[in-house]
Amino acid sequence: MAAGRNETLMMGAVAYDAKVVTIWDGFREWFRAEGLPFDYVLYSNYERQVEALAGGEVDVAWNSPLAWVRARRLCPGAEAVAMRDTDRDLTSVVVVRDDSGIESVADLAGRRVGVGAVDSPQATLLPIWHLRRSGAGGFEAVHHQVGVGKHGDHVGGERAAARALVEGRVDAACMIDGNSLLFAREGTLPPGATRVLTQTPVYDHCNFTAVAGAVPPDLVKEFTRLLLAMSYDDPDVRPLLDLEGLKAWRPGRTSGYGPLEEAVGEQGFYGPDGSVTAEGYEP
Repeated sequence: MAAGRNETLMMGAVAYDAKVVTIWDGFREWFRAEGLPFDYVLYSNYERQVEALAGGEVDVAWNSPLAWVRARRLCPGAEAVAMRDTDRDLTSVVVVRDDSGIESVADLAGRRVGVGAVDSPQATLLPIWHLRRSGAGGFEAVHHQVGVGKHGDHVGGERAAARALVEGRVDAACMIDGNSLLFAREGTLPPGATRVLTQTPVYDHCNFTAVAGAVPPDLVKEFTRLLLAMSYDDPDVRPLLDLEGLKAWRPGRTSGYGPLEEAVGEQGFYGPDGSVTAEGYEP
């Protein structure tokens, strides 16, 4: 534990949206009322947050899946202690216009595929990995660099890719399945104008990452216990859970990160030692 922090559990989170302050101010108040000394630090990007976790500046990090991949490489003993119910078994989709004539991934050869920001697991790394694994080749990935450094938490890149598809500037667009439904509801993807060409295997999303031995284990254990005990029926907790997009916290698991590990290696995003090796990536 870093000197001067006594027995306070310090958590790191990324400020991808203004609501993050509301969420973690509320959770801090709740944790303290439950007897856990808790505070948090906000970072502008996940690379800095993971480095802070590795350096002992924070004890627990609310990590994106890509940040988890890097934390595992940088921090021996990194463990996923908890995650949202909504972080499990997600998929991404590749969407095309209904009248495009694109019937298989092989038809994407020579075409433009709209993806999210360069560091988006769900809208860039995983869909590109899936397309190549499914036999697609010779396509051009067109990035929509919104919120770089936020690892796809900012939905703007996916929305920009969807708009580019509708406007004919790309031939396909990649996005997390839930956002494809959101874009249909809000009219970004007009009803009947698009269809799903292919879908990735399931994967897991965010988790709370701790580093074994970096903080007294009783603090991490109590933090985890309190998370898992939060009830959606608690009127003090429910608004915070709604803002964070879950109904219940679940124990952390690491079995759902295999596809992203493969994608990171294939596309050279991180080195085996956790170094950032993605070309032109500046969070």
